Amino acid sequence: MGAVKTKRMPRAVREQQMLDAAVRIFGRRGYMAASMDEIAELAGVSKPLVYLYLNSKEDLFTACIRREAAALTEAVRTGVRPDLPADRQLWDGLQAFFAHTSEHPDAWSVLHLQARTHGERFAAEVASMREEIVAFVTRLIAVAARDAHGDPHLPEREVAGLAEALVGAAESLAAWANTTPGVTARQAAATLMNFAWSGLGALLDGQVWTPPTTSPTAPPTTSPATEA
Repeated sequence: MGAVKTKRMPRAVREQQMLDAAVRIFGRRGYMAASMDEIAELAGVSKPLVYLYLNSKEDLFTACIRREAAALTEAVRTGVRPDLPADRQLWDGLQAFFAHTSEHPDAWSVLHLQARTHGERFAAEVASMREEIVAFVTRLIAVAARDAHGDPHLPEREVAGLAEALVGAAESLAAWANTTPGVTARQAAATLMNFAWSGLGALLDGQVWTPPTTSPTAPPTTSPATEA
């Protein structure tokens, strides 16, 4: 029998097919367990062609991370309208984030689980994406503080810390939502909005919680001799 011939198509289209297959395999099986044979079979191409286009398993995984990181970042950015109030911008951004991670669970697994645990090279790619999203949220909070008070009001370090906390909470919640049946992207966004904006909104209004200046006084201890 002769070899099965695949339909000729532009290199860029074929490469995207390979990346689609790789994201699915990496996301479901993990980086170490995934094989180039599986990826090639799912993409409908030969394994040598995968190597020809993407060089190695490491380079293929890196290409997957970069593509999916760019897609997630773009989804969040395009989901936010800068002319809206800060709470609406945050709500729209969260909905865009959770909708994207829900619609692309394999991609989210690659970014949130696989890339972070299989070497500095991969972790650095995800860190770059995360820094971009944190910077975006930092600017949103800073603008909200300025609009609320007519000046930045909140210290730069505090704004950065709030953005880090919010992004970290969104990441954890997305991982939970993707493995919990019945949780929609809108529900996940509302959960985080209720958790975060109640506190953030109060902070922007000047209602700041401050830690106590002194530690609670420890109760006196009584020695056995004293009790006698």
